[in-house]
Amino acid sequence: MFKRKGLDSKPLENKTANATPIITTIVPPQAPVVERTAARPQADTQTGTVSCIGSGMSIIGNVECNGPAQVFGRIEGEVHASDLLIGDGAQIEGTVIAQEVTVCGTVKGTVRGGRVRLRKGGTVDGDIFHRSLSIEEDAVFEGTVRRVENPTEMAASGDVAQKKSQPSPTPPAPPTLPPAMPLDIDGDLGPVIDADLRPH
Repeated sequence: MFKRKGLDSKPLENKTANATPIITTIVPPQAPVVERTAARPQADTQTGTVSCIGSGMSIIGNVECNGPAQVFGRIEGEVHASDLLIGDGAQIEGTVIAQEVTVCGTVKGTVRGGRVRLRKGGTVDGDIFHRSLSIEEDAVFEGTVRRVENPTEMAASGDVAQKKSQPSPTPPAPPTLPPAMPLDIDGDLGPVIDADLRPH
């Protein structure tokens, strides 16, 4: 048979009577620490990116860049950027539009910029519309210069207005006939004229 052991009736001895008391502290759970950074607009992160057209590249068509750009290759067409560097050896044939334009290469066409700098060795063959212009020694410029308050805005609306203000081409003049030569006729032409006027 089984015997059931009973609980010990002796009280527990306090072995820790001389020990220091243990203090228990309950710490409430904390939310995880997350470093919060200010949300930046996407445009700010893109301004740090510079678009580049290398010296081995050639583009035929318009190039539009929302941020800064550097061109070292060849472009045939319009170039739009916020800040544009036309590097040494670059060639652009077309209109250049940017808030800041620095020309070290060659531009054949109109340049429109708030601040235009033509550096040593740079060439512009065309008109420059600007708010601020600087041309260094040994730079080549052939064209006209015009200071305007908003040259980049004028590009969009001014070109349309300029096209409208141009007179329409005049139609070609009708061909001129040689002068009439007097006829030397002997005799009476009355019967011949009357015959031509009769109904047929």
